[in-house]
Amino acid sequence: MRRHRACCYRDMKADTDYYEVLQISRNADVETVHRVYRLMATRFHPDNPRTGDTETFLRLRRAYQVLADPEQRAKYDATRLMEEEAPLPIFELKDFVHGLKGEVNRRLGILSLLYNRRRSNEDNPGLSVLDLEKRMAFPREHLNFALWYLKSKGYLRQEDNSDCGITAEGIDFIESHSSSDELVKRLIHAGPSAGTPLSAEPDIRETSVDDLPGSADMPSAARLALAN
Repeated sequence: MRRHRACCYRDMKADTDYYEVLQISRNADVETVHRVYRLMATRFHPDNPRTGDTETFLRLRRAYQVLADPEQRAKYDATRLMEEEAPLPIFELKDFVHGLKGEVNRRLGILSLLYNRRRSNEDNPGLSVLDLEKRMAFPREHLNFALWYLKSKGYLRQEDNSDCGITAEGIDFIESHSSSDELVKRLIHAGPSAGTPLSAEPDIRETSVDDLPGSADMPSAARLALAN
């Protein structure tokens, strides 16, 4: 059993959100973990002729093995907490810094962070400005205009505890561009490795949104929409 646990924990990727894999709250109890896994494993089991998917099933099983075990889950939660307090590498791209492009991309970044928060934490669905500062590595002075704009558009609202929360209109905006806009896709799946290079060279980092695949048609519809 110990060998199995060690192997399972070693195989975990730092940027894998197992709560997202199982589509459950981080506060879900173990009974919920068991119940959701059984339902989803049945759907995606390779023996299911209609909806079987081996890759998805294996991801579900890895997530279940960690979250159903109190010791592994505690280690995993501690690791994720440390990661969530560090800036996301994707915001190191220069396109989030300068000029109008940087302003518009920061709006996309804020919306994407709030979208992920809303989906993963139904009990506390908002992020404070301090949280946004930490995740994006920008001072609030660089975010205030974007926050005002997103509130004025109806994409963002102030939660009861003064946190920023995404609205249904904001969710619709992100989801409507998630399949066609490469940056939006990267932002909503952003993790510790989201800013790592796409090339095979380990020491080369992306320096621009234009380096992302499928970015030849920039500016995209999402950026045009947030610039008007």
